[in-house]
Amino acid sequence: MNKVKPLIITAALVGAETTKEQNPNLPTTPKEIGEDAYKCVQSGASIIHLHVRDKDGKPTQSVEIFEETINEIKKRCNPIIQISTGGAVGTPLEERAAPLKLKPEMATLSTGTVNFGKEVFYNPYNYLESFAKDMKKYNVKPEIEVFEPGMINNAMVLVKKGLVEEPLHFDFVLGVPGAMPAGFDELMFLTKKIPDNATWTVAGIGRHQLPMANLAILLGGNVRVGFEDNIFYRKGELAKSNSQLVDRIKSLAGILDRPVATPEQAREILTI
Repeated sequence: MNKVKPLIITAALVGAETTKEQNPNLPTTPKEIGEDAYKCVQSGASIIHLHVRDKDGKPTQSVEIFEETINEIKKRCNPIIQISTGGAVGTPLEERAAPLKLKPEMATLSTGTVNFGKEVFYNPYNYLESFAKDMKKYNVKPEIEVFEPGMINNAMVLVKKGLVEEPLHFDFVLGVPGAMPAGFDELMFLTKKIPDNATWTVAGIGRHQLPMANLAILLGGNVRVGFEDNIFYRKGELAKSNSQLVDRIKSLAGILDRPVATPEQAREILTI
């Protein structure tokens, strides 16, 4: 374990689907998100995966709200800010890409279309090229979001076309209803399909968050937790905060003798 790189913890604070009715501790305003991000960084997170909400609490890709929220985070701490280009299911391409002009250090790049519960997360190939070109233009490090194995192949096509540069960083999103299940076999399969010089994170959805995190710590990968993916601390018990979920991962990493990366170490590991 001493030879394994420090663990990068990503805190996905908000998402586009979770509501305050589901968990009243969900941060939605720029100030709430800024304060929550600070607490997560204090607990051990080095990346803040960022969605934002409008004044009514609905998901938005408003550049102005992203900018206000990023400023609220930056005046408190200095994590890697990773904006979502996924938006909410059905958000048009131009709106999804608009916040890239803020030049964040990272952004998500979902490399394929996938069933998402009762809906469809639509990412045809022309979307992938468009997002990749914008990220390259603004010098944004992509996080390749993988819901199905074929998305790895799509990412490598972007590499061959010179639209995305190696080393790549992948986020395996497992357990979404309609997409790839969350399990040991599935995670191992995906890790064997990516380039040797790539890094990876796993985001387990709902009840899968904790077991997938445990596997990632042991396998030398990285972990994403937060209310975007899971609102419970344990079955039947709502999490009090995103930082509570980060604290648990840091504790587990300590038990397993895996150091937790600072934002500066995460930048070095991810070649940002």
